[in-house]
Parts: sequence; C-alpha cells; structure tokens
Amino acid sequence: MASNFIENLIANRLGGKKFNDKTTEYKFTKIKNAREEAMIKNPNMDFIDMGVGEPDAMADEGVVKVLTYEVKKWNNRGYSDNGIQEFKDAAVSYLKNVFNVENIDSKDEVNHCIGSKSALAMLAQIFINPGDIMLMTVPGYFVTATYTEWLGGKVYKLPLCSENNYLPDLDKIPNGIVRKAKLLYLNYPNNPTGAVATKEFFTKVVAFAKKNNIAVVHDAAYSALVYDGEKPLSFLNIEGAKDVGVEIHSLSKSFNMTGWRIGFIAGNTDIIRAFKIVKDNNDSGQFKPIQYAGIYAMEHPEITQNTALKYSRRLELLVSTLSGLGFNVEKPKGSFYLYVKIPKSIPHMRVFKTGTDFAEYLIREKGIVTVPWDDAGHYVRFSVTFLAYGEKEERHIMGEIYNRLKDVKFSF
Repeated sequence: MASNFIENLIANRLGGKKFNDKTTEYKFTKIKNAREEAMIKNPNMDFIDMGVGEPDAMADEGVVKVLTYEVKKWNNRGYSDNGIQEFKDAAVSYLKNVFNVENIDSKDEVNHCIGSKSALAMLAQIFINPGDIMLMTVPGYFVTATYTEWLGGKVYKLPLCSENNYLPDLDKIPNGIVRKAKLLYLNYPNNPTGAVATKEFFTKVVAFAKKNNIAVVHDAAYSALVYDGEKPLSFLNIEGAKDVGVEIHSLSKSFNMTGWRIGFIAGNTDIIRAFKIVKDNNDSGQFKPIQYAGIYAMEHPEITQNTALKYSRRLELLVSTLSGLGFNVEKPKGSFYLYVKIPKSIPHMRVFKTGTDFAEYLIREKGIVTVPWDDAGHYVRFSVTFLAYGEKEERHIMGEIYNRLKDVKFSF
C-alpha cells in the first residue's frame, strides 16, 4: 500500500501529523454522534431539536420576490467584489432607523460581507501577527479566535458569569495581557447566554480600548432580537466608538436569511479600508441579487419585529416548562437562546460533571437535543428556533419536554 504522504504535509494549525487522530473529538461532533447513535437505538422516537442555531422560518416573501426579480438582470450576473453602493447606503439607513446611529459614511465606513462568519475570520487577518493577543468572551463564537491562533496569535478568555450579568470584567485582565492585546471581541445580545449590553458597558469598552490601544470588534448578529421593552442597542451609538472599532451586522438571524450569507461591517475608517483589502483576497463579493434582497429586508424592520414576537413567546413557554421541572431559569433579554445551568446529578443513578455529560444524557435518554458549554461553568444552550407551526405546536413540544423529564429527580 502506498504511503499517505499527504497527512504529513497538513499544516500544524490543523494538527499536522496528528490530522487524522480521532482521540480528540470536537464537542459538537460528540453531540452529533450521540444523536446519530440515539436515533439508531430509538428509531421510533421523535427527537426534539433545541440545539439548532438558525431560524426555522423562510425569508420574507418580499425578500424572495426581490431576489427573483434581480436574478434575471444581465448586469447582476458577475462579481460584486466589495459590494454595490446601494447596499451600503441601505446599511447606513438601517443603522439610523433601527439603532439611531448617526454619521456613518456609506463610502468609507461600511462594507458588505458574506455573512458575519467570514467577516470575523477576516478581522483576525487584519490585526494578528505572531505573538499578538486577542481578548475574547467565553462562552462564545470562536471564529476570530480560531484564526488568531492559526496566525500565531494567542487568545485570552474573558469569562461571562451570571453575577456580572454575563458582561466581561475588563478590570480583571492582567496588565501584561492588556499590553500585548490588539483585539477585543464582543457579542451582544450574546450567544449563548442571551445577555444584552448596556450603554454604560459599551462606554467603558470605548474608554478601555482608547487607553490601551486595542481595536474592538462587536458581533451584532442578534442585535435587533430583543424583548420585553428592551431597545436595540448598537456599539456605534457610543461616542468615540468609531475611533476604536467596528460592528458586524448579519441578516441571518434577524431576517431568517441564514443560507443567503449577507451582512455588513461598519465603523472605523482604517479598519474598513483594511477589511476591503483582505476581503479582495478572500472572495469576490456576494451575488448582487442577494444584496438587493438584503436592501429590501433592511428597509422592512417589521420583519424582525414579527420574528422577535415569536421567539419571545417561545422563550416564555420554555422558561415556564423548565421552571416547572426544577431548573432555575429566567427569560433572556435578547437572542433566541436559553442558557441553562445543568443539574449536579440524578441521585443514586448518574452524576453530571460537564455540560457535555448532561447534553449527551438528554439526547441518548430523552431525545432532546441541546448544545453544551463548559467554558465558564457547566451549562447547556436551548434554542427556540425549533420547527413548529403556530402556538399550538409550540405548546405541544413544550408538553413533550415536560413529559419526558417530569419523572426525573434532578439534584441541583
């Protein structure tokens, strides 16, 4: 048999010679495998998927109509590179109308991106040299951190804890870390905790960044999905924010457009200029008809408002269901996630040491899919983007969760 020399050529950032080593398994892979095994073991069980992190609904009919119309135009067939100006103009109007953000220059302070994920990867490419440090809140979305490490940088984790309202304590970062840090990544409303930021917190972030010469990246993927009187808040609302950073907006979650891959980045002129250069070397721009469809979406924020009403209702139902089972949970102010501290055990039967332990139990024994988080305590994340058509089906699913867990005597 010919030797497999290819695996010896794989870059160290992907494991190098250990590229095919299966002993270390990514936590989401473990959960996926547990689900597949449970489905084989229990072929007649209806699995309740509370782990999926994308909307269950289609994009608005108006968005689809615009795409259908624009896709037929000859002029829209080719590369868009750094995007059409109309999309940038619409992004500026969206920031003003929904977030009351003023004074964003659509030419120099905003650019489209192929979803926030690609933008987060590119931002690390803008800033990180070997040895540089990125500050990242955990639990959190790890794309920028992954690229930081691939580029030879290091990630310093800022734990999000309930006693601090899931906001990072910037004052506790060691001076030696601050001196080497180039980048601070934030995400509010937060995935997975559902926490929202305050103007006071963002004001402190701006002052911290200016004092220590650190660029700020605010991932605002869930920015308009807020509840119970909470108003959408942008980092760019804060005086001086454009001096220190950028904000990334995605149409995926707010407008049910996950697969469309469209969003924008706005803020500091130098960062936007560098972003355009990096982006030119990573992609050729999103399909123009999708950008036009995105314009329609941003011109109709009522789409998001209606979606938020659905998620708010579902979160209330889920909180009521889990509270009735003994879990200590509160409805979050934003996102579509419920962050739940795991029980310690089922006395005389099973001990749960990690979120992964509990998530695997829920899948294998109860057919309920969640996502584990063990970065700052042991939790699982429930998502209310499960597939259901109307409130009657939503209540049926909650009843199923209750019935499957009601006889389990959890110790908390």
